[in-house]
Amino acid sequence: MAIKPLSPTFAVSPQLSPADVKLAAEMGYRAIVSNRPDGEDAGQPTAAEMAALAAQYGLGFAHVPATSGAVTAADADRMRDALAQLDSPVLGFCRSGMRSATLWAMLEARSSRAETALQVTGAAGYDLSPLRATLGSMEGNSLAGGKTYDVVIVGGGAAGIATAASLLKRNGNLVIAVVDPAEYHFYQPGWTMVGAGVFTPEQTRHTEAEVMPDKVDWLRVAATAFTPDQNSVELADGRLLTYRVLVAAPGIKLAWDAIPGLSEALGKNGVTSNYRYDLAPYTRDLVKQLKGGRALFSQPPMPIKCAGAPQKAMYLSCDIWREAGVLSDIDVEFHNAGAVLFGVATYVPALMDYIRKYGIDLQLESTLVAVDGPNQVATFERKAMDGSIERIERPFDILHAVPPQVAPDFVAKSALAADSGFIDVDPATLRHVRYPNVFALGDAANTSNAKTAAAARKQAPVVAVNVLAALEGKEPVADYDGYGSCPLTVERGKIVLAEFGYGGKLLPSFPSWLLDGTKPSRAAWFLKERMLPPIYWQAMLKGREWMVHPHMIGKAA
Repeated sequence: MAIKPLSPTFAVSPQLSPADVKLAAEMGYRAIVSNRPDGEDAGQPTAAEMAALAAQYGLGFAHVPATSGAVTAADADRMRDALAQLDSPVLGFCRSGMRSATLWAMLEARSSRAETALQVTGAAGYDLSPLRATLGSMEGNSLAGGKTYDVVIVGGGAAGIATAASLLKRNGNLVIAVVDPAEYHFYQPGWTMVGAGVFTPEQTRHTEAEVMPDKVDWLRVAATAFTPDQNSVELADGRLLTYRVLVAAPGIKLAWDAIPGLSEALGKNGVTSNYRYDLAPYTRDLVKQLKGGRALFSQPPMPIKCAGAPQKAMYLSCDIWREAGVLSDIDVEFHNAGAVLFGVATYVPALMDYIRKYGIDLQLESTLVAVDGPNQVATFERKAMDGSIERIERPFDILHAVPPQVAPDFVAKSALAADSGFIDVDPATLRHVRYPNVFALGDAANTSNAKTAAAARKQAPVVAVNVLAALEGKEPVADYDGYGSCPLTVERGKIVLAEFGYGGKLLPSFPSWLLDGTKPSRAAWFLKERMLPPIYWQAMLKGREWMVHPHMIGKAA
């Protein structure tokens, strides 16, 4: 047994055998700490077995698993708490002793100098020089005595609340913080229905307090920075939160100001958008009042929240005008920045039937770039026949505008961001590609799935079980297939229910004889109008995972 003392009260060693435990007791050690996750190597004694051995020789024992090559400040906090409960001297071990030495160095750096910790561990044969900057940042760290959460969830929207509920369903003893300053929680898929006069705005809004799980600490303040190298989140009030695992679900930023004139025009002069709670009723009023003229509907480049929403507003408006007998007097144009009507080709034929039925002028690769509200003129850019970019101006009576959408500023500037600005995660496990104790889901993740509430509903249980695995120092155990759903409301009473995953693979929830999602159906409308809102409020946000149980890696679908 190669024991390397680092201080009078702490030493480190590679994996201990039963004989080593006996020898440690004879040498005067009073306790043992295992820093190895169970199952790391074949034949490795479990923590429970090591605890039994320690007890046999009168030694205290603690299990503080840490991931090889990714020891975190949160791991150091747990090591600190474990050592506080044990009699010294203590012998820590892992596969080689490196993790135990790293944890000691992190704690030593907090109470003295990082260079001292590096010199001591180096003399013992553990080169921690690659961690010099990390250890240096811990000198005098006031977080050392603060509260470290098992899980910090940034974002109290659909994804964040659903994940918190799924975690607590599986382990009600977790210490979880949810960071979100919002007063209200919105069922955003319902805003299309508000704009068509089917729902009232109040049906889509509850207070945030109503949906917040009882067992979490709700911090009613905005997050301003991710600092994953220190396992912390900076808050707008100056506080720092430390975590063992971070779940990032801060949503997406609607960049209204990216289109000159749009912000100033919203809510008047016929300019509206179902992408805002306060404007959806204005859409309803404008549509009801229009008897003739021109109605423009725009869709920006991807990614956006619910790629079908711009079309839904248009189809429902056309259906209202058709029923009122004025559709023939209204020129309807759909300006889509994309090259296709909808990203999954299977659903395009049914949608094109409605484009023709309503007489909509479909303008592909046409992007809204400016709005003159007082004069009711919208400017679009599109590619001309010679390949050049041309600008066209279109007068309007109604403009339903959808803004470009980007990652929140503090996300795009963080170490978590991919080149796109969104959080860089593995598309299957939703774990960050560089930080193994960070997960992201919902609109802020850089996954290629449709950014819908249905996607978040499927992602949340996957993240929950993978977070629990991470807390135990294990690899992810569940994966996400990219599922997203977009109920395309093509007329009042009928919906094309688009359900698909990564690569456009169709992932229907129901057999085709019951509900064929590629065709408009009243069954899909019933689902959207009557079933999905209570499923959202009473199931998804409460940890009831109806039809979205996580798929475990290695098991057949």
